[in-house]
Amino acid sequence: MKFIKNFWQRLKTPSKVAVGAVLGMGFVGGILFWGAFNTGMEATNTEAFCSGCHQPIVEEIQETIHWSNRSGVRAICSDCHVPHDWTGKIVRKVQASKELVAFAMGTISTKEKFYARRKHLAEREWQRLKENDSRECRNCHEFDFMDFSEQGPRSVKMHSTALADGDATCVDCHKGIAHKLPDMKDVEGWQ
Repeated sequence: MKFIKNFWQRLKTPSKVAVGAVLGMGFVGGILFWGAFNTGMEATNTEAFCSGCHQPIVEEIQETIHWSNRSGVRAICSDCHVPHDWTGKIVRKVQASKELVAFAMGTISTKEKFYARRKHLAEREWQRLKENDSRECRNCHEFDFMDFSEQGPRSVKMHSTALADGDATCVDCHKGIAHKLPDMKDVEGWQ
């Protein structure tokens, strides 16, 4: 009984060294966790990671202006599909964890299965971009800095009306800008 009483007494009044050691270990542990967490976040933002499940799409982007252009600026998967702000990135990564489960279950484990689900995947991504006003597009394509004199008449009309009024967003007109489109015959509003 005396042992238990001494044990509880010791816990109630820890030495300064013990408190310092616990705080120090917590601080170092926190730094290690944060470093590992950020390393994981960045590792899942690479083309190599994305192509593990989405190889057909990674191959397609190599045929677009987002891959090779006169300015030498190349967009990779995460530039368009992962928000750049930290909070948005965390939310998107949590959403994407469902995609990892689906891949592990074999939902899109072959090109044939991927192409069979492509329309569903595209529509879900278009909806996400519509809901966030094409935030990822606007990371590179700032509407306020567009030079309308360099655009065709149809683009000028659309950019100066629908986009300026907030009635539309980039993805409403630019579906398939970096990927081949799925079968669009029954997609609402598509001509």
